[in-house]
Parts: sequence; C-alpha cells; structure tokens
Amino acid sequence: MNELSCPRPPAVSDPCRNALILTGPTGSGKSRLALELAERLGAEIVVMDSMTLYRRMDIGTAKPSLADRQRVPHHLLDVLEPWESASVAWWLERARACCQDIEARGKQVLFVGGTPLYLKALLYGLFDGPPADEALRHRLTAEADEQGSQVLHERLARIDPVSAARLHINDVRRIVRALEVWELTGRPISAWQKQWSVPPEPAPERPRCLCLDVSRPELYDRINTRVGQMIEAGLVEEARALRHLERPLSREAAQAVGYQQMFRYLDGELTLEQAVGLIQTRSRNLAKRQLTWFRRLPECRPVKEDLTFGLWGLRM
Repeated sequence: MNELSCPRPPAVSDPCRNALILTGPTGSGKSRLALELAERLGAEIVVMDSMTLYRRMDIGTAKPSLADRQRVPHHLLDVLEPWESASVAWWLERARACCQDIEARGKQVLFVGGTPLYLKALLYGLFDGPPADEALRHRLTAEADEQGSQVLHERLARIDPVSAARLHINDVRRIVRALEVWELTGRPISAWQKQWSVPPEPAPERPRCLCLDVSRPELYDRINTRVGQMIEAGLVEEARALRHLERPLSREAAQAVGYQQMFRYLDGELTLEQAVGLIQTRSRNLAKRQLTWFRRLPECRPVKEDLTFGLWGLRM
C-alpha cells in the first residue's frame, strides 16, 4: 500500500483508536524524531498536515524526503494537485482508511503532524454542523475577493463574536464557513461547535498523543534557520514552477506559509531579504497559534524529545 492508495473505510466506530500521535509546532523536529520512533515501534506514518497533501509543494512545506519515505512508509502525502481542496472531514475519512489498512498488516499507526484541526478531529471527531452550500460559499468568497476579508470578519463579529475573536482577519476560508453556517441555520458556528467539546478524561498510562515541547527561543531559532535552508534548497524555483501550472493554486494550498511571500518576491513587490523575513515571521506566528491549540487539548501531553521513547515503552 503506497501513500496514494488508502481505500475508503467501511463504517467503524473509531478505526484510529489504537494509533499513536506525535505532534508539535512547526520547526519542533517532529518529522526527524518520527522516523526513529516509527522504526522502533514497527509503525507506518500517517501524515497529519494540511499542506503536505499537495504535490509539487515540497520545499516550502518541509515535506519528508524520498529517502525518509523509503526508510518508513508515509501515507497521505502528495495526494492532491495544488489546485484541489481538502476539508477536515475529507482528511479524517482517508486517515481512518489508512489506519484500517496499516493495522490489518500488523503494523502500528503513528500520526505525525501539526495541523490543529486535523488533530482535534482525530481525537474527538467532527462537530455536527450543516453541509456546505457551494453557491453560498462562492458568493461569500467573491465578496471577500472584491471588498476584502475585513468586511466579512466585521460581519462575523456582529453575529458571532466568539468565532470572530478566534479567527484571524485573513483566514477567509474559515470566516466564510462561519458565515455560511449562520446563513444556513440562524445559529453561530461557535454554538454548533460546543457539541465538539473535549472530554475531561485523565491521560492513560501510555499517552496516546505526545506534543514536542521546545523552548520558545530554541524553536524560533530553528524556524529562522530552516527558512534559510529552504531558500538554499530552491524555494524560489519551486514557487516559480507553481506559477506556471495549468491552473492556479486553490485557496487552501495558497495558505501555505512561504509561497505568498515568494510570489510577491517574483512580482518585484519584495526583495528576497524582505520575503525571507516575512516567511520567518509568519512561521513563528504559526508556531505560536499551534501551541495555543495544543495547550487546550487535555490528551495532548507536552514532552521533551528524549522522553518520548520512555513514554511509549521504548528504550533510548
């Protein structure tokens, strides 16, 4: 079974119940540590990252290398074209299928990644909200394109201040979803999401979900260094190639940190030095938001890298 071909799962209550999860903010060293853990656990990796889903977006998403994938099988990498879209529900369905396939072959499942909504859906399922209305979604997205995302964010603040406070003004996709739910149901999405609450259960003896705990100065230094390495590895050329695809990037793919700044550099709006600085800043901000999410999840246990082995019954 390769990383492109996990089948659709039959109805099962929780096919991921035996999976282990390694998460943490961007730049924390998850991918490197996961390789050794997977080898020691007899595991295959299911990637829990919303941006490494996309083909041809390798350097800017810090995607595991071909050598890493040969060392340990990875699933849910390179499964979409950059102009395609993926929802949390779409990812969760395929993740569950991968779990069933991997366990059927006698292997341990190890989820690795830092997309908070994927993690929360994996741990607690999805909240029961209304399905998408494509016409309404298209209208709201067009409004954002024509008038700016601030207009939609201000509208959301009037009807659902809880969600507006949580969402960044530039997070058009989730602002549109929140407004869509309001127009379809007359209830704010924050009210629907109360059904998606985190159960206050104590952590089991063998914690299911470990979150890499790296000091803020060290984390930010790693992020800054990695951005420089991405430039050396060819991020500019990768961004230029994406510009020449037969179709433009989807809204979801275009949100990947780094590419917008590279596009602005290619258009002459920024110097390379300015673009690199912005990517470093956006990446640090992303890490900060991820850490805020992880702290809210009781099952997500902070741990230093060297302790992960012992907590999962392995010796260094």
